[in-house]
Amino acid sequence: MFETLKEQPADKILALVQTFREDPREGKIDLGVGVYKDATGNTPIMRAIKAAEKQLWETETTKAYTGLAGDPAFADAMIAMVLGDAVPRANVAAVATPGGTGAVRQGFDMIRMANPTGRVYVSNPTWPNHLSILKHMGMNMVPYRYFDDETRGVDFDGMMADLAKAGPGDIVLVHGCCHNPTGANLNMTEWQALVDLLVKTGATPMVDIAYQGFGDGLDEDAAATRLIASSVPETIIAASCSKNFGIYRERTGILMAVSQNPAAHKLNQGTLAYLNRQNYSFPPDHGARLVTMVLNDNALRADWAEELEEVRNSMLGLRELLAAELQKASGSDRFGFIAQHRGMFSRLGASPEQVDKLREDHAIYLVGDSRLNIAGLNKDTVPILAKAIIDVGI
Repeated sequence: MFETLKEQPADKILALVQTFREDPREGKIDLGVGVYKDATGNTPIMRAIKAAEKQLWETETTKAYTGLAGDPAFADAMIAMVLGDAVPRANVAAVATPGGTGAVRQGFDMIRMANPTGRVYVSNPTWPNHLSILKHMGMNMVPYRYFDDETRGVDFDGMMADLAKAGPGDIVLVHGCCHNPTGANLNMTEWQALVDLLVKTGATPMVDIAYQGFGDGLDEDAAATRLIASSVPETIIAASCSKNFGIYRERTGILMAVSQNPAAHKLNQGTLAYLNRQNYSFPPDHGARLVTMVLNDNALRADWAEELEEVRNSMLGLRELLAAELQKASGSDRFGFIAQHRGMFSRLGASPEQVDKLREDHAIYLVGDSRLNIAGLNKDTVPILAKAIIDVGI
């Protein structure tokens, strides 16, 4: 039977990680992998997470299953963090998932159950795994314009023109903040215009919010998601705890289904629990429990929020430093977009050949579409990168 299987394409980002590891050159710089790194190149365990883990180790008395939806306290804490008071709690169904990817996959499954022929509109570009999962599931995908290769900002007019073609039963997938891979984001005026368009067309939004707290702040980064969820009849939200809590390997995420009709809660909650049962039964609990402890303990939450701000400001500082170095090296302001972007990533707009030259001539690793992980830099490597960018003709 196995001989009928077909070779699957390698994940380009994971393949890049392996190539980097095998590169013997000293001073090589990894700006491809999508994890936060501090100035020493380490992905640290956050202080509050470490403290919560110690408490949990001392007080936990069982490893029994929680429930199909996970611990209700985790859902309550995450809904409060992501949605605030934008919608009543009774309007939100939610289940814990194995990471943000699990939430995205479960969200797509819910869409397929509700409307097997529905179209999912995805930004061009988007996180590659969005496309991979949708293709694997055999779902209909429609790209919409998003990134302007000239300005390195959002092609808002093109985006709105493309999304005007969506209709009832279609899904519009958006990044709640810190767009991956571009770093270019809508402002609140543009978000409001998008919401108005969604109300007009009847399309349903799905928000993937994986970097809350990495852009302009916890509440600021959630503003668009809260606006959407409070304005349209139904919203699907996939949220990840990997980045803002630094618990990548714990696989901690949540899927929310928001309906303005409270009577829909029972059906939505039952559907999400059913999907969990079909895919993995009970979701992981360790990371979810740590997140719950941090969010519900005043001291732990304050320490976590403080460290998250340190992480955010560190990336903003690196953005400003890189933009300044490139301005000095190029004699122009054409790289000013780097300081305007938010989150871990910026898309440089370089050609594949220029990305190859960065790797071959300078041992600097970027994803093939020229996505740059700002968090992979430090004050010593910023000038090296700036010089290399100019040297290869970007």
